[in-house]
This record gives sequence, structure tokens and C-alpha cells, in this order.
Amino acid sequence: MKILGIDTSSNFLCVGIAEDDKICEYNLELAKQNSNILIPTIKRILEVLGWDISEIDYLACGLGPGSFTGIRVGLSTIKGMAWALNKPIIGISSLEILARNVKIDSGFIMPIIDAKRNLVYTTIYKIKNTCIRRISPYMLLDEESLLKKIKKNTILLGDGLNLYNRRKLFSSAKGIIILDKDYWYLKGFSIILSAKDKIDKGELSNPFDIKPIYLYPKECQIKINR
Repeated sequence: MKILGIDTSSNFLCVGIAEDDKICEYNLELAKQNSNILIPTIKRILEVLGWDISEIDYLACGLGPGSFTGIRVGLSTIKGMAWALNKPIIGISSLEILARNVKIDSGFIMPIIDAKRNLVYTTIYKIKNTCIRRISPYMLLDEESLLKKIKKNTILLGDGLNLYNRRKLFSSAKGIIILDKDYWYLKGFSIILSAKDKIDKGELSNPFDIKPIYLYPKECQIKINR
């Protein structure tokens, strides 16, 4: 089984490649250049591995929330490949991909991504017996609302933490753990972990049904003047 997964919702281009139990990743900070380098990077990776693009069995993509333009770049690329190759797509929340950076057997994880405008994207995941399950909606929150949502004994990670005073975070609930910044960014390896889990569960999509996760609805509407 061969899987190609990407996420372009942040300032990083994240690519994960898997063949059975072997996983490779490529992560590169690019700011706003994802649209220019994504396809050449995928092509170069496949050439290095000696893969023909038709050999890929599954295509995975981060759906956001995150950069509006970045999400569209990644998703349109994967949708085009899936349609041309007649392959299924695995859509994955970028918050879940970030949460997969945490290696625990049980507990709560709250990934927090900077949404600009002093807001953050977040949700809450529960880990039990290494299985991850989302237990809250995807949320766009200000500082006050975020502090109210944090549960006790929760692991926090993500670049949205840069917006807040750590004393406030630690005082919001008991047993809070804030991971080191090395864990704050999406990784290709974590895309593959999520993709494998969803393949096992049969959570597959096609190019016509899969949709991005936008939490700024008004800014993402296209107005037609008649």
C-alpha cells in the first residue's frame, strides 16, 4: 500500500510518503510560496523513490483550518490527482495532524493554531489506548474563550500559544502541559499516521465530495454582483 499525503494550510509544506510500514516525510518552511513549489516537490520526491504516480493507492490532504489560500492550493492539487488517477482521498483536519505529534496512550490534547486577528483555531481530542477521537467542535476563539475551554490534564501545542501568557494558560486548569516548540508544527509523518487510521476505518472521499474546513465563513464567501 502506497500513500501520498500533503498539508499546505500553514507556512510549512508538509509531505508524507508511506509504503506499507515505511514512512518518510518532507517538511519545509516556505511562508507563502506553497503554490509555486508543491507540484515540483511531489514530482521530485516520487522520482527519488522511483515511484510512478499511478502506483499511489491513496492520496491524503490536510483540510485546514488554516491559511485560506494555502488550503485551496493543497486540496485542489490532491483533488486533481485523485480525479486523474481515479484514487480515493483521505481528508484530514490540520488540527488532527498537529495533535498526532503527541505520543501518549491516553489523555486530552488541544492543538492551537494561530488564526491571526488575535484568534486561534482549536479543538479537543481524547486519546484512549492510542486511538484519537475529537470530542469538541472545531473552534475559532479569542483568548478569554480559549481559557474557558481548556480541560484539566490537557496537553497544549501549536503556534497559537505564542499569543498568550503562559501563566494564564497554566492557571486556566490543573495539570496543563505545554509541549516544546519542536512539536508545534505540522509534520508529514503525522499526516500518514492519520491517513492510515482513516483507511482502516474506511473514511474515504472522492474529489467531488471532499471539502475544506473554513472557520472564517464571512471572509470565505464569494459574492456575485448581478
